[in-house]
Amino acid sequence: MSVVPQIDGREALAELSRFRMAFYRCLSARADAFFELTDALLCADGPTRTPVELSLLAEHQRGYGSLYGALNHGRLDANALRDLLISLPLPRFDGRIVLTVDDSPWLRSDAACSPDRLFCLVHGRNGRSSDHVVPGWPYSFVAALTPDRTSWTQVLDAVRLEPADDAVAVTAHQLRDVVERLIAAGQWQDGDRDVLVVMDAGYDVMRLAWVLRDLPVELVGRLRSDRLMRRPAPSLKEYAQAYPQGGRPPRHGKEFSLARPASWPEPSVITVNDTARYGKAEARAWDRLHPKLQQRSAWIDHDSELPLVEGTLIRLHVDHLPGDRNAPPVWLWSSSTGATPDDVDFVWSCYLRRFRPGAHLSPVQAVPRLDEATITEPSGSGPMDLARHRRAQPTPPRRNTRTDRRKPWEKTTRPGAALTPTCVRRGFRHIRSHLAHPAHGPKPSRPGPGRPPGSTNRQPSTRYDVGKTVRRPANLTERNERG
Repeated sequence: MSVVPQIDGREALAELSRFRMAFYRCLSARADAFFELTDALLCADGPTRTPVELSLLAEHQRGYGSLYGALNHGRLDANALRDLLISLPLPRFDGRIVLTVDDSPWLRSDAACSPDRLFCLVHGRNGRSSDHVVPGWPYSFVAALTPDRTSWTQVLDAVRLEPADDAVAVTAHQLRDVVERLIAAGQWQDGDRDVLVVMDAGYDVMRLAWVLRDLPVELVGRLRSDRLMRRPAPSLKEYAQAYPQGGRPPRHGKEFSLARPASWPEPSVITVNDTARYGKAEARAWDRLHPKLQQRSAWIDHDSELPLVEGTLIRLHVDHLPGDRNAPPVWLWSSSTGATPDDVDFVWSCYLRRFRPGAHLSPVQAVPRLDEATITEPSGSGPMDLARHRRAQPTPPRRNTRTDRRKPWEKTTRPGAALTPTCVRRGFRHIRSHLAHPAHGPKPSRPGPGRPPGSTNRQPSTRYDVGKTVRRPANLTERNERG
């Protein structure tokens, strides 16, 4: 009789087994081989540069032919998996759900036979001067943030961006789908505070706020330091006093330039906090500021009068950031108006926590090294669904319940700290035998005849260009010419 190790108690192992059973039910074709492939990927100790190496692990009981069969012909019900991830317990900030949206590339630099690749920005280690672009498959993901300092993120959805996609439209559809699933699963109910979604400067937060205005969400995004905003338009009484001769009242107020302090009025909210990680943090907020939109770029298809998207502008200045003693101010825009001092502090503290998901997914993607594997097809159930499953692992119980299995030359975890995803992945092999195994055993079969000896491949793979295939019109004239 084997003894189950007291890792987090039998209930934790039972919960993980239930998730494995539910994930297995999401697989419709080549389910057994697909499930064993994911187990082998989690149990691999070190980089996996070719998928066939996974078939040599003890956790993979089938031959290498079934491995490629699962990649090429396996099927995963993505909607069922999304519902499963949404149904898991979500971390909350004082009872409020906080999400982040970001993109992460699966780099495919030398895969000339892989279609639908885009140029993905890769940040260098020596600042912006060393940033460069690499061909790859970019993925947009939505994750739930946690209030504590941990390396774990709970990814709720992942979508691959195709060359013909509009990034803003894809992100809006993805956020709408996640929020609606949260409501359907009972994670958000009437009377709860709006779901907070934080994002970086690469997203058009004003456009997303307008598109998702019918959902219970508050969007917060970072702005460039050279943006121009507008104050609220004066009331009719104020306008009549300033212009007694009459005329059409303006839609926009005075200009607010983020780069010119002379254009800043008195802030509506000022907060000062002493933090252990960032030192003194001072936040100033201005209510009901909006951009002056123009009918181009993302608003090119908006035929009616352009809307006024008002929100709260926040200027955050901290003494220092980790690794940066001269931190510049950070400008944030929230789609909510009438913010209180507590709301302002809540917004910028949640935004600073959004840096963790991007930093966490990068090493997780790099460990298997499947970016160097000879996989050419991004659609279907092969690498795209495999990548989605890797990103969509649920957040395990964040207690120090597993042995810290580190190399002799690696630093140990401080006492009481939660284990990192890499450490848990190393220990997954030791608890796998105590979990549910829904996959059936392999059936004996004979290998195929293969290619006749001495013959060559007379059907070379098609090579594809990298980049966008559809360009949006830059102005109204170009849009009308296209018809």
